[in-house]
Amino acid sequence: MTKLITAFTVFMITFISAQGQQAIAPATPGQYEQGMGKAFGLWKEGKSTEASDLFERIAAAEPTKWLPNYYVALVNTTTAFGTKDKEKINLLLTKAQNALSLELAKDETNAELYVMQAMINTAWISFDPMTYGQKLSGAVMELYGQAEAIAPNNPRVVFGKAEFEIGAAQFWGTDTKPMCAQIEKAIGLFATFKPETAFSPTWGLDRALAAQAKCK
Repeated sequence: MTKLITAFTVFMITFISAQGQQAIAPATPGQYEQGMGKAFGLWKEGKSTEASDLFERIAAAEPTKWLPNYYVALVNTTTAFGTKDKEKINLLLTKAQNALSLELAKDETNAELYVMQAMINTAWISFDPMTYGQKLSGAVMELYGQAEAIAPNNPRVVFGKAEFEIGAAQFWGTDTKPMCAQIEKAIGLFATFKPETAFSPTWGLDRALAAQAKCK
Protein backbone atom coordinates (compact mmCIF):
# COMPACT_ATOMS: atom_id res chain seq x y z
CA MET A 1 0.00 0.00 0.00
CA THR A 2 2.90 2.36 0.74
CA LYS A 3 4.28 1.79 -2.78
CA LEU A 4 0.86 2.54 -4.23
CA ILE A 5 0.61 5.78 -2.28
CA THR A 6 4.09 6.91 -3.29
CA ALA A 7 3.40 6.16 -6.95
CA PHE A 8 0.16 8.12 -6.94
CA THR A 9 1.72 11.07 -5.12
CA VAL A 10 4.52 11.37 -7.68
CA PHE A 11 2.03 10.92 -10.50
CA MET A 12 -0.34 13.62 -9.32
CA ILE A 13 2.41 16.17 -8.81
CA THR A 14 4.10 15.60 -12.19
CA PHE A 15 1.30 15.15 -14.72
CA ILE A 16 -0.17 18.65 -14.47
CA SER A 17 2.08 20.35 -17.00
CA ALA A 18 1.43 17.65 -19.60
CA GLN A 19 -2.33 18.14 -19.32
CA GLY A 20 -1.93 21.91 -19.49
CA GLN A 21 0.24 21.75 -22.58
CA GLN A 22 -2.29 19.59 -24.41
CA ALA A 23 -5.28 21.76 -23.50
CA ILE A 24 -5.08 24.08 -26.50
CA ALA A 25 -7.98 26.37 -27.22
CA PRO A 26 -9.37 26.85 -30.75
CA ALA A 27 -7.74 29.46 -32.98
CA THR A 28 -10.67 31.84 -32.46
CA PRO A 29 -11.67 31.22 -28.85
CA GLY A 30 -14.92 32.42 -27.32
CA GLN A 31 -15.40 33.48 -23.72
CA TYR A 32 -15.54 29.88 -22.47
CA GLU A 33 -12.39 28.89 -24.32
CA GLN A 34 -10.56 32.01 -23.16
CA GLY A 35 -11.52 31.31 -19.55
CA MET A 36 -10.48 27.68 -19.73
CA GLY A 37 -7.19 28.59 -21.38
CA LYS A 38 -6.46 31.16 -18.68
CA ALA A 39 -7.29 28.65 -15.92
CA PHE A 40 -4.93 26.08 -17.41
CA GLY A 41 -2.25 28.76 -17.63
CA LEU A 42 -2.64 29.57 -13.94
CA TRP A 43 -2.47 25.89 -13.04
CA LYS A 44 0.68 25.39 -15.08
CA GLU A 45 2.25 28.35 -13.27
CA GLY A 46 1.63 26.58 -9.97
CA LYS A 47 -1.24 28.88 -8.98
CA SER A 48 -3.61 26.06 -8.11
CA THR A 49 -5.92 28.11 -5.89
CA GLU A 50 -6.39 30.77 -8.56
CA ALA A 51 -6.89 28.10 -11.23
CA SER A 52 -9.47 26.29 -9.10
CA ASP A 53 -11.35 29.53 -8.43
CA LEU A 54 -11.46 30.37 -12.13
CA PHE A 55 -12.62 26.89 -13.11
CA GLU A 56 -15.32 27.25 -10.44
CA ARG A 57 -16.51 30.56 -11.91
CA ILE A 58 -16.58 29.05 -15.39
CA ALA A 59 -18.62 26.11 -14.06
CA ALA A 60 -21.18 28.51 -12.58
CA ALA A 61 -21.43 30.39 -15.87
CA GLU A 62 -21.56 27.23 -18.01
CA PRO A 63 -23.81 24.76 -16.12
CA THR A 64 -24.20 22.49 -19.16
CA LYS A 65 -20.43 21.87 -19.44
CA TRP A 66 -18.91 19.21 -17.17
CA LEU A 67 -15.24 20.01 -17.69
CA PRO A 68 -14.92 23.12 -15.47
CA ASN A 69 -16.15 21.25 -12.38
CA TYR A 70 -14.04 18.24 -13.39
CA TYR A 71 -10.97 20.47 -13.29
CA VAL A 72 -12.02 22.01 -9.98
CA ALA A 73 -11.94 18.46 -8.66
CA LEU A 74 -8.70 17.57 -10.42
CA VAL A 75 -6.78 20.68 -9.37
CA ASN A 76 -7.76 20.30 -5.73
CA THR A 77 -7.12 16.56 -5.67
CA THR A 78 -3.66 16.86 -7.19
CA THR A 79 -2.86 19.61 -4.70
CA ALA A 80 -4.05 17.38 -1.88
CA PHE A 81 -1.55 14.69 -2.87
CA GLY A 82 1.23 17.17 -2.22
CA THR A 83 0.36 18.08 1.37
CA LYS A 84 0.06 16.30 4.70
CA ASP A 85 -1.74 19.07 6.58
CA LYS A 86 -5.01 17.58 7.84
CA GLU A 87 -7.03 20.78 7.69
CA LYS A 88 -5.80 21.65 4.21
CA ILE A 89 -6.41 18.11 2.93
CA ASN A 90 -9.96 18.26 4.20
CA LEU A 91 -10.62 21.62 2.56
CA LEU A 92 -9.10 20.56 -0.76
CA LEU A 93 -10.84 17.21 -1.01
CA THR A 94 -14.17 18.61 0.17
CA LYS A 95 -14.00 21.22 -2.60
CA ALA A 96 -13.03 18.51 -5.09
CA GLN A 97 -15.87 16.25 -3.96
CA ASN A 98 -18.50 18.99 -4.05
CA ALA A 99 -17.56 19.96 -7.61
CA LEU A 100 -17.47 16.37 -8.83
CA SER A 101 -20.74 15.44 -7.14
CA LEU A 102 -22.49 18.17 -9.13
CA GLU A 103 -21.43 16.54 -12.38
CA LEU A 104 -22.06 12.96 -11.27
CA ALA A 105 -25.61 13.99 -10.40
CA LYS A 106 -26.09 15.21 -13.98
CA ASP A 107 -24.44 12.32 -15.82
CA GLU A 108 -23.85 8.77 -14.62
CA THR A 109 -22.40 7.63 -17.95
CA ASN A 110 -19.16 9.64 -17.98
CA ALA A 111 -16.20 7.36 -17.27
CA GLU A 112 -13.85 10.29 -16.62
CA LEU A 113 -16.00 11.32 -13.66
CA TYR A 114 -15.71 7.85 -12.11
CA VAL A 115 -11.92 7.94 -12.58
CA MET A 116 -11.90 11.33 -10.85
CA GLN A 117 -13.93 9.95 -7.94
CA ALA A 118 -11.46 7.07 -7.64
CA MET A 119 -8.64 9.63 -7.49
CA ILE A 120 -10.34 11.58 -4.69
CA ASN A 121 -10.74 8.36 -2.72
CA THR A 122 -7.11 7.48 -3.39
CA ALA A 123 -6.04 10.88 -2.07
CA TRP A 124 -7.82 10.10 1.20
CA ILE A 125 -6.09 6.71 1.33
CA SER A 126 -2.74 8.39 0.67
CA PHE A 127 -3.33 10.87 3.48
CA ASP A 128 -4.30 8.29 6.11
CA PRO A 129 -3.93 4.65 5.01
CA MET A 130 -4.85 3.25 8.41
CA THR A 131 -8.18 5.10 8.45
CA TYR A 132 -9.14 5.09 4.79
CA GLY A 133 -7.29 2.14 3.24
CA GLN A 134 -9.75 -0.57 4.17
CA LYS A 135 -12.72 1.79 4.02
CA LEU A 136 -12.15 3.13 0.49
CA SER A 137 -10.02 0.61 -1.41
CA GLY A 138 -13.04 -1.48 -2.35
CA ALA A 139 -14.89 1.64 -3.46
CA VAL A 140 -11.96 2.64 -5.68
CA MET A 141 -12.03 -0.72 -7.44
CA GLU A 142 -15.80 -0.51 -7.83
CA LEU A 143 -15.46 2.95 -9.41
CA TYR A 144 -12.89 1.70 -11.89
CA GLY A 145 -15.20 -1.20 -12.64
CA GLN A 146 -18.04 1.21 -13.39
CA ALA A 147 -15.78 3.32 -15.58
CA GLU A 148 -14.55 0.23 -17.40
CA ALA A 149 -18.11 -0.86 -18.14
CA ILE A 150 -18.77 2.54 -19.73
CA ALA A 151 -15.49 3.12 -21.55
CA PRO A 152 -13.31 -0.02 -21.67
CA ASN A 153 -10.89 1.62 -24.11
CA ASN A 154 -10.34 4.83 -22.19
CA PRO A 155 -6.61 4.80 -21.32
CA ARG A 156 -7.09 6.53 -17.95
CA VAL A 157 -9.62 3.90 -16.95
CA VAL A 158 -7.38 0.99 -17.93
CA PHE A 159 -4.23 2.49 -16.45
CA GLY A 160 -5.80 3.77 -13.22
CA LYS A 161 -7.37 0.42 -12.46
CA ALA A 162 -4.16 -1.47 -13.25
CA GLU A 163 -1.94 0.77 -11.13
CA PHE A 164 -4.27 0.61 -8.17
CA GLU A 165 -4.38 -3.18 -8.48
CA ILE A 166 -0.57 -3.31 -8.63
CA GLY A 167 -0.38 -1.49 -5.31
CA ALA A 168 -2.71 -4.03 -3.73
CA ALA A 169 -0.86 -6.96 -5.33
CA GLN A 170 2.48 -5.70 -4.02
CA PHE A 171 0.97 -5.27 -0.57
CA TRP A 172 -0.33 -8.85 -0.53
CA GLY A 173 2.66 -10.32 -2.37
CA THR A 174 0.68 -11.58 -5.37
CA ASP A 175 1.65 -11.62 -9.05
CA THR A 176 1.60 -8.23 -10.80
CA LYS A 177 2.05 -9.57 -14.35
CA PRO A 178 -1.66 -9.28 -15.27
CA MET A 179 -1.68 -5.63 -14.19
CA CYS A 180 1.53 -4.92 -16.09
CA ALA A 181 -0.15 -6.34 -19.19
CA GLN A 182 -3.00 -3.89 -18.65
CA ILE A 183 -0.52 -1.02 -18.38
CA GLU A 184 0.90 -2.09 -21.75
CA LYS A 185 -2.63 -2.02 -23.09
CA ALA A 186 -3.23 1.46 -21.66
CA ILE A 187 -0.10 2.80 -23.37
CA GLY A 188 -1.41 1.52 -26.68
CA LEU A 189 -4.76 3.15 -26.00
CA PHE A 190 -3.12 6.50 -25.24
CA ALA A 191 -1.63 6.40 -28.74
CA THR A 192 -5.05 6.19 -30.38
CA PHE A 193 -7.21 8.09 -27.86
CA LYS A 194 -8.86 11.18 -29.29
CA PRO A 195 -10.22 13.71 -26.76
CA GLU A 196 -13.69 14.99 -27.57
CA THR A 197 -12.76 18.66 -27.10
CA ALA A 198 -9.64 20.81 -26.76
CA PHE A 199 -10.03 20.73 -22.98
CA SER A 200 -10.96 17.08 -22.45
CA PRO A 201 -8.64 15.04 -20.20
CA THR A 202 -5.46 13.84 -21.89
CA TRP A 203 -3.24 13.12 -18.89
CA GLY A 204 -1.71 9.79 -17.93
CA LEU A 205 0.74 8.65 -20.61
CA ASP A 206 3.91 9.79 -18.84
CA ARG A 207 2.88 8.03 -15.67
CA ALA A 208 1.91 4.89 -17.59
CA LEU A 209 5.33 4.79 -19.24
CA ALA A 210 6.99 5.13 -15.84
CA ALA A 211 4.85 2.31 -14.47
CA GLN A 212 5.72 0.21 -17.52
CA ALA A 213 9.42 0.70 -16.79
CA LYS A 214 8.92 -0.49 -13.21
CA CYS A 215 7.10 -3.56 -14.47
CA LYS A 216 10.11 -4.49 -16.59
